[in-house]
Amino acid sequence: MSVPDAMPLPVAGVGVGEELKQAKEKEDAEKYSFMATVTKAPKKQIQFADDMQEFTKFPTKTGRRSLSRSISQSSTDSYSSAASYTDSSDDEVSPREKQQTNSKGSSNFCVKNIKQAEFGRREIEIAEQDMSALISLRKRAQGEKPLAGAKIVGCTHITAQTAVLIETLCALGAQCRWSACNIYSTQNEVAAALAEAGVAVFAWKGESEDDFWWCIDRCVNMDGWQANMILDDGGDLTHWVYKKYPNVFKKIRGIVEESVTGVHRLYQLSKAGKLCVPAMNVNDSVTKQKFDNLYCCRESILDGLKRTTDVMFGGKQVVVCGYGEVGKGCCAALKALGAIVYITEIDPICALQACMDGFRVVKLNEVIRQVDVVITCTGNKNVVTREHLDRMKNSCIVCNMGHSNTEIDVTSLRTPELTWERVRSQVDHVIWPDGKRVVLLAEGRLLNLSCSTVPTFVLSITATTQALALIELYNAPEGRYKQDVYLLPKKMDEYVASLHLPSFDAHLTELTDDQAKYLGLNKNGPFKPNYYR
Repeated sequence: MSVPDAMPLPVAGVGVGEELKQAKEKEDAEKYSFMATVTKAPKKQIQFADDMQEFTKFPTKTGRRSLSRSISQSSTDSYSSAASYTDSSDDEVSPREKQQTNSKGSSNFCVKNIKQAEFGRREIEIAEQDMSALISLRKRAQGEKPLAGAKIVGCTHITAQTAVLIETLCALGAQCRWSACNIYSTQNEVAAALAEAGVAVFAWKGESEDDFWWCIDRCVNMDGWQANMILDDGGDLTHWVYKKYPNVFKKIRGIVEESVTGVHRLYQLSKAGKLCVPAMNVNDSVTKQKFDNLYCCRESILDGLKRTTDVMFGGKQVVVCGYGEVGKGCCAALKALGAIVYITEIDPICALQACMDGFRVVKLNEVIRQVDVVITCTGNKNVVTREHLDRMKNSCIVCNMGHSNTEIDVTSLRTPELTWERVRSQVDHVIWPDGKRVVLLAEGRLLNLSCSTVPTFVLSITATTQALALIELYNAPEGRYKQDVYLLPKKMDEYVASLHLPSFDAHLTELTDDQAKYLGLNKNGPFKPNYYR
């Protein structure tokens, strides 16, 4: 019997089985020898770790930013974030010091970089695709020009979505001058696109407090141009005009306000008898309260927290301060990801709703030592105080989903014994003397628009409501609205909602004449009384 050439002959005195065993042992020895060689290379790993230190963005002790820095200096630091794709850190020159002109030769604006306009235009075009109702309103009404002669001064977040609103107002005949209501939420490329299109916009991401008020003043104070309408978000613009330009304020034909903070200020003016113009409370309209506040926050709270901290929510203990529509949206999202959610509330009705939704209602002092995340959404001030911050556990995340930056007492953290480390865009580690760190997001300002983005479709609902409110106030006959704060008519709420239904291919059922008579309603609405919320 011949043996194939490829098969080696057995070694003398060793059986085939023994030979295979020896071969296996030799193979194992070589493998383990290789593994031992790898594991004996800690020096290489240590050297690699040293080399990587230059990529570590956490400042060392010597590089830590002292809290003795002024608020203005802290605010002027330019950081890019997911909310604006443009890296703003490449140019530290203040836009106020630049001389810029658009392609038409106009310099009536102040933005980070006018050269970003083309990119911003693409952002606006993308937003328009999901704001079909607002575009539909623009097409229906632009022939009539219902805002012809309106000179609107606005102070809102300047994003691709609000740019669609601003350009809609211009298409309807208005002249607009615009500033930002938040120093971190402006998308620089969008502001540039608006400036290129001829809108007098004064805003950039990372403004200082001084820049913020300067931008508002530039919008209001212009020779040969006087505002007759105000669109505000937070009440800062209204407050500035009221205090600095009382003669202008008296000639305003209407104010439209969309935030709970701004609405509160308007009611204070009204109660004191100092509100000399009619104002529309958009914040409490159903199309704002039940959609923007609820659904927008339900989706954007997680986006903002994930982008800034990479936190996993399963099993985390979270306390949400406030169970209004914003709080409800936040809690629904957090609960869905497996977080253990606590609620703080002052209102027994909202507190009972929280209990019925399966949440435990507590006082902040009762859980502050154990929670991993603290979220404020009350519209109030000093909800989270220095005492609370002192008692928080190490690495507790603190953020705000309310409009104003007053809910978290950030000012109390600007003391010499505490150290701040900027670890990434809009994320600061505030370090106590014992080494404890609290993770503060957006310096206590609105999380979602400062650190991420918000759903375009929901903003279309709010923007359409704002546009209709401006049209209503501007065109209302004398005497319809007195010097007070008004809610949007329910018929207008329903009209805004109906404009958005085709996006879902939704089909409304129509009442028969008999059914309408039975309910005491008009077949075409409104279907809810004005007091319905």
